[in-house]
Amino acid sequence: MKIGLYFGSFNPIHTGHLIVAQQLLDQAKLDKVWFVLSPQNPFKQNQDLLNEEKRLSLLTRAITGNTDFEVCDVEFSLPKPSYTIDTLSHLKENFPD
Repeated sequence: MKIGLYFGSFNPIHTGHLIVAQQLLDQAKLDKVWFVLSPQNPFKQNQDLLNEEKRLSLLTRAITGNTDFEVCDVEFSLPKPSYTIDTLSHLKENFPD
């Protein structure tokens, strides 16, 4: 299975994010796009972000019904702030295929 990872704070998720994800899916001929929600981006101040659980809920609702999209909350269990390299290492360990 070919999976694309779309990282972001999604603060909040909006139509532009969904359009980009659909283009990624179509142009790269992916089977799925995982929206990797970053609870704390190292380049954004925490006070500038909606609560992480609220962003997770909004993201989940935004992709409901689209079986090509999935929410990935892996960064919620990793140290904050979230660094892409750490997330990719964790995903590679847990999803070697």
